[in-house]
Amino acid sequence: MKKHLLSGIITAVLVVGCATNPVTGKKNLNFVSNAELFPSSFQQYSTFIAENKVITGTADARLVETVGGKIKKAAEKYLTYLGQGQYLADYRWEYKLVENKEVNAWCMPGGKIVVYSGILPVTQNESGLATVMGHEVSHALANHGAQRMSAAQLQQIGGAALGAATSGKSESTQQIFAQAYGLGSEVGVMLPFSRSNETEADKIGLTLMAIAGYNPDDAIAFWTRMSAKSGGASQPEFMSTHPSDATRIANLKSLIPEAKATALKVGIIR
Repeated sequence: MKKHLLSGIITAVLVVGCATNPVTGKKNLNFVSNAELFPSSFQQYSTFIAENKVITGTADARLVETVGGKIKKAAEKYLTYLGQGQYLADYRWEYKLVENKEVNAWCMPGGKIVVYSGILPVTQNESGLATVMGHEVSHALANHGAQRMSAAQLQQIGGAALGAATSGKSESTQQIFAQAYGLGSEVGVMLPFSRSNETEADKIGLTLMAIAGYNPDDAIAFWTRMSAKSGGASQPEFMSTHPSDATRIANLKSLIPEAKATALKVGIIR
């Protein structure tokens, strides 16, 4: 009885939780709305900014603002082209350069962007920074944060269903099944899901770059520098949330022509 009930719950969640993303046009698992997500995102961003050193008044800080503004305009123009201009109405764009040696940048749901100073030696120039910011904004546009939250919740429901299905077995057998499920769902579902998000963000990011007036070919140079920075010291791809450097660069090369063609249709911002 428990198994049938939980199976029905999972099925219902999958049916109700599939939503079409206005940027990609794909149906994705997502039962966390922007109306629910954005207030929390904005609060977390405000807390982070208050607790970290924001760099202002420097050439690098101004460059982050400049590139952020161009990517924002490109996103608005692209969504309008797709007939989804209203989708960005609740976005509250903000771009901050934060002092941190980590080679990283991120964009929270709703358009709140942080660039760490540690990534600037790798971006090197405006187009390198546009590669990074376009990619991070694309995660927000494609609702990848909400999708990952939804997938994690579904993973928990699956674990509960497994617990019910094995409740009559010995404790050691239940532990074996639970461990197998945890590893299998992570390696077989969650990690590939994250890698697909990265590839999708790369694709959208190239398009935003091109619309914003940057050359998408420059993304190859940036990711080549990132690969050199890591020195090849990365996990096997199937154990990682990100594609391998070689896979990413190959994907980017194949996606660049489409990004350029789309930018010409949408109109390049100068």
